[in-house]
Amino acid sequence: MDMKQATTDLIEKIRATSPLVHNITNFVVMNSSANILLAVGASPVMAHSMDEVEEMTGLADALVLNIGTLQSDWVESMILAGKAANRKGIPVVLDPVGSGATKFRTDTVKRILEEIQISVLRGNASEIFSLASSDIRTRGVDSSLTVTPELLSDANELALKLRCILAISGPEDIVTDGQQLFRIANGHPLMTKVTGLGCGLSAVTAAFCARAGGGDLVSATAAALGYYGLCGEVAFRISNQPGGFFVAFVDALYTLSSEEINNSLKVYPA
Repeated sequence: MDMKQATTDLIEKIRATSPLVHNITNFVVMNSSANILLAVGASPVMAHSMDEVEEMTGLADALVLNIGTLQSDWVESMILAGKAANRKGIPVVLDPVGSGATKFRTDTVKRILEEIQISVLRGNASEIFSLASSDIRTRGVDSSLTVTPELLSDANELALKLRCILAISGPEDIVTDGQQLFRIANGHPLMTKVTGLGCGLSAVTAAFCARAGGGDLVSATAAALGYYGLCGEVAFRISNQPGGFFVAFVDALYTLSSEEINNSLKVYPA
């Protein structure tokens, strides 16, 4: 597959059709995630009340569940929304923010994975591998983990176990469903210095999956991570300081051209 052409096709579809992405996300990133989705051409909605999440999901093209500022009633809203998304057949992206840090967070992610068919689980290595069983190696896992053959094997195994696509963010990103595997080398370290860019990536992944040609969510997820990382590279050319970088990053999401994708996208089947 030509991932440069696939990425170009997907962003053009998003810009032309404005998929509605329903976010049950955390208080820290509601504004930034909404602006990030608008910049790529999607339509964001943030709704977390149990009184409306099922109805709102019924209107959406994709659903994002983000546990960043988790509360017990939000967990129930996420379950209701996720089940509604499964009934409708739209993609569900789960961002397990801080999974492994507390029992509440880890147990919540495990419950969501048990009760909902998740399309994409997107987080850093420590968050993703906090969900691994004892027979999957997790020693030394953190967000800066070097990609090794052992890590790729473990990621494939975990994806098969969880029955979803894993999108593991780090200096080099990994996307796998246990069969197809991509490595993504786009991005810039300054992206880690701006609150909410990881959560924004989960939202953008949902938008890409909403417009996945032929239902190929693995390639769509890899394209989303490559596109997002490339926008970080473009933004750094404009500003090397976090405040200006974020503004330049949102602008890059809005303006990134097919020429830039063809010249600089680094998404590789592995």
